[in-house]
Amino acid sequence: MAALSSPFTLRDVTFKNRIAVSPMSQYRAINGYANNWHLVHLGRFAMGGAALVYAEATAVEADGRRTHGDLGLWEDEQIEGLRQITKFISDEGAVPGIQLSHAGRKASERRPWHGETPVDEEDITLRGEAPWQPIAPSPITYADDWPDPTVMTEADIERVIHAFGEAARRAKEAGFKIIEVYAAHGFLVHQFLSPISNLRRDKWGGTAENRQRFAIEVARSIRKHWPEELPLAFRLSATDWLDGGIEVEDTAQIANALKAEGVDLIDCSSGGIAGRDRPRRMEIRQGFQVPFAAKVKEAADIPTMAVGFLWDAKICEGIIENGEADMIALARELLDDPNWPLHAATELQSNDNHEKWHNEFGWWLMKRDRLLKKLGIR
Repeated sequence: MAALSSPFTLRDVTFKNRIAVSPMSQYRAINGYANNWHLVHLGRFAMGGAALVYAEATAVEADGRRTHGDLGLWEDEQIEGLRQITKFISDEGAVPGIQLSHAGRKASERRPWHGETPVDEEDITLRGEAPWQPIAPSPITYADDWPDPTVMTEADIERVIHAFGEAARRAKEAGFKIIEVYAAHGFLVHQFLSPISNLRRDKWGGTAENRQRFAIEVARSIRKHWPEELPLAFRLSATDWLDGGIEVEDTAQIANALKAEGVDLIDCSSGGIAGRDRPRRMEIRQGFQVPFAAKVKEAADIPTMAVGFLWDAKICEGIIENGEADMIALARELLDDPNWPLHAATELQSNDNHEKWHNEFGWWLMKRDRLLKKLGIR
């Protein structure tokens, strides 16, 4: 069996292979509510053979959305629309996961195809969508021409921590089997972790230990509502790619602290804290973030997920086989080919009889292959 096709277990949840669908925001929710777009979007990945299917970044409070189109789990009524999605994913043999998030100073943004800039009066006129006030640990804007965030008070901090816990309760009721906290790419938890964005001098900032406090309290809040038998993951930006920011050694320390709070896996991404421009230190190439997953896995002795610019099945196989990470996550590659996990299995194991495909697909494809072989066409 190929390493990529081998099962992997966290707590009481077993993934049939090492392939995860990375959270990908669709910006199609209405007031945070899921709809048929999300069902089809996520369901096709389960049909395509992925072991773990993550729903997109899902806001724990309405003002924590990045855009008006983000999913939400800040009220009980949002559970039902997600429940039919998790049931379909589970019925197709995959594990349904959800990424809980708060955008912090990145909130009140336009959808990418509307400019990926702050919501303003034009959006009210064109789309009936009004801006709202973002919050952050410190009074630092996300980028030029972005609104100044409101500095979070102690009450704000406690409210958001509580909101993560309540969202975890709703995620359980909706049928999800793993939660990932979005603590990367400049979202609120990352804003507390990074010295680039957190200039506080109270117990929530200053020292590395204090900057980790918010993430730790979020993990504790979630664990109060999330069953012991179900895993909890964090997506971290392993490096800010900026002098004076987070480095991978810091991330290993953060991971170790989170492990003590019941976190089971670290999804190792990078960047996103300093606006929309790519930092000069970041050199993008296939698998460029894999070394972060390997370093964190070794230094913190915790399972990791590698993500970012991965598309070659043999490279992904090597990552798992060499122990650099325990799972790999794909995003845009799966948008292009939702059946990538099945094609990868064929490439790595010479599985040419479609035995891993659902019968509803495999039967037709086997019949096609027999005919093509008989005709000598392929």
